[in-house]
Amino acid sequence: MDIEKNKQITVTSPLLPPLEEFIPYLQDIWDRKWITNNGHYHQELEKELCRYLGVNYISVFTNGTLPLITALQALRITGEVITTPYSFVATTHALWWNGIKPVFVDIDPTTGNLDPNKIEAAITPKTTAIMPVHVYGNPCDVDAIQAIADKYGLKIIYDAAHAFGVKVNGKSILKAGDISTLSFHATKTYNTVEGGALISHDEKTKQRIDQLKNFGFVSETEVVAPGINSKMDEIRAAYGLLNLKHVDDAINARHKVAIRYREALSDVKGIRMFEERTDVTYNYSYFPIFVNAREYGMTRDELYFKMREQNVLGRRYFYPLISDFTTYKGLPSSAPSNLPVATRMANEVICLPMHHALTNDDIEKVIRCIR
Repeated sequence: MDIEKNKQITVTSPLLPPLEEFIPYLQDIWDRKWITNNGHYHQELEKELCRYLGVNYISVFTNGTLPLITALQALRITGEVITTPYSFVATTHALWWNGIKPVFVDIDPTTGNLDPNKIEAAITPKTTAIMPVHVYGNPCDVDAIQAIADKYGLKIIYDAAHAFGVKVNGKSILKAGDISTLSFHATKTYNTVEGGALISHDEKTKQRIDQLKNFGFVSETEVVAPGINSKMDEIRAAYGLLNLKHVDDAINARHKVAIRYREALSDVKGIRMFEERTDVTYNYSYFPIFVNAREYGMTRDELYFKMREQNVLGRRYFYPLISDFTTYKGLPSSAPSNLPVATRMANEVICLPMHHALTNDDIEKVIRCIR
């Protein structure tokens, strides 16, 4: 058997810190005997993430979905929230868990993000917030979205699950809106195995968030809100602290993969890629391509399954649209006629293998599958 020929090239691979570097952290945790509930490494991770990301207030969580749910609680969002159908389903599930009606708006074909030009038409007297997503780490048009929110008195919660470390003109994209949330899931550029964070902009908001993620406790005997348990434990906090030392190398490796894909695929008829902006610092979380079946000569799904036959495991992120899932399909805003761009992109997208562990042979095999 040709091992290299039968090797699976996965769409992602977790950034794992060297085990020998992790063991001293574990020994220290064992010595401290404090393994959860705002321990030493939890506090250190929040401090170092603030420094790395260029933000003032961050609260780490046990996964990436609970920050979304908690953000809506922290800002006391009710009624309707305008959001995108082109994302991972957790974005909309967070609204459902808070008893909020999602209102889907179409996306911008150049970025995959919520289209600011479509937002105002979807605003009703029940609208209280906008929840955009920085899809694939592409920054939303935050100025345009902020102008709409200011005009109508709406809050903005950014799902920045893909946008760890992303900057525009040297400024963190996480500073936009009222709150941003991150995912530190194993598939992300930076991970804590499972984990996430919520970025706020003032001490009072962070305090409320930290209360909500710990059952609403403010003291040993006083509970001021119906909170939840979403604290990060010490082992994952230490793992995340160590991974911060290696994430820049991983991002640089991903960048090289992206450069090679662009070089090799830019002249393939029927294959479209997003353009990179010179004012953006990317994290290269994903590398989506969009397949125009008429020009390329086969459909997206035909290419997707052809790649799988060659053990190249791309993913159709994001297909189906959230609005196509049974839970949300009955909403008026879920009609395909309301979401033509999102529908087209969902039917054309393949995210190519993109991670720090890809070899040159892996990359060239992916390219050959497409060319």
